[in-house]
Amino acid sequence: MDIISPCPRYSPRGLDCPALPAGQSIEYSMSSPLGAKEPLCKHTVPFPTPSATWTAGQSVTVKFAPGGSPHGGGHCEFSLSYDGGNTFVVVYQVLRYCFGTDQNTREHTFDLPAGLPSSDKAVFAWTWVNAMGNREFYMNCADVVIKGGSAPFTGKAMTIANHQGYPSIPEFLGNYDTGLELYGKNTITVTGVGGSNIPEPKKGEQSQQPDNPEKPEKPEKPQKPQKPEKPEKSHSKTVDEGIEPTNNLEIQIVPQINQVNNNGGAFIVEFLPNGENDDVGPGRCDDNPEDDPSSASDGGSGLEITTDDVVNYPGNDKPAGRSICVLGTYRCGTKPSEFEVCDNLGWVSRPCAPGTVCLMGGMGSSPCQLA
Repeated sequence: MDIISPCPRYSPRGLDCPALPAGQSIEYSMSSPLGAKEPLCKHTVPFPTPSATWTAGQSVTVKFAPGGSPHGGGHCEFSLSYDGGNTFVVVYQVLRYCFGTDQNTREHTFDLPAGLPSSDKAVFAWTWVNAMGNREFYMNCADVVIKGGSAPFTGKAMTIANHQGYPSIPEFLGNYDTGLELYGKNTITVTGVGGSNIPEPKKGEQSQQPDNPEKPEKPEKPQKPQKPEKPEKSHSKTVDEGIEPTNNLEIQIVPQINQVNNNGGAFIVEFLPNGENDDVGPGRCDDNPEDDPSSASDGGSGLEITTDDVVNYPGNDKPAGRSICVLGTYRCGTKPSEFEVCDNLGWVSRPCAPGTVCLMGGMGSSPCQLA
């Protein structure tokens, strides 16, 4: 998921985007989460002109790109920075269901706080911790002008989670209160001159600074070349080497695409006698949606496999394979008010929210919808 208005930095599909800064390029992975070592906002060079001009107290609308994978919703915050994107104060929150209970909400309208200070170089940020799938932190930033007062403004500090050096929020698994204890526990004061004054957090509270900031590594001393060691003899040899395995079996992974709507997306691993899968191409486990257009994930499908059940083949000439589920997929349970989600241990039953029932299986959309 990514915002398109106000236009975030370097967006290829944002609305009314300014010209790119000199030496910068279009960002074609706007809907991906922040990488482990990427800074807040991902791009730290601002647009030469603002994407929007807002007045303190006015109503503003933030729009998302159509489609996308809402990953079951989750916690969203809309924040402003007055120090170039180092610290942020929250101006609006949508907790639990960032994209609505039906997962179809693609814009939010809210009033800016009336007490915001003025700034010609404020940074607006949308941040999101997804409810389902890999534990990730999404963030888009836009350069805006704020017309306000001259007094400092104090509000909630923006929550950062599932990013290197910060706390981790686990997958919700049906409990949409997961991680709420991290939201709004710390406050921040911002001023229109660009500075931010962050009170020291109380014990157990979160700071916007990482817990373990990385120190630059010292360059290693060059080492003398060593004599190459003799390769050790291996007792296990792979099929890729063209050598017959010791167990005389070859393995192929067969995607069962037609099962997605029935069991949440499954794959079957078949163990075949050596030589019977010569016509099978190489398998692939890719979490890059740009390389694989069929992927429904924003920042990677996070394919993880777990044992589900045993597939019985007719006859006794082939050993059994195993059916496996994909992390983040789900299917309806035995009751209309329940759904099952795939985690590291297999299918786990979870209740739907009050007033909703499970209507479908798959990945990326909420399984529970209004009855």
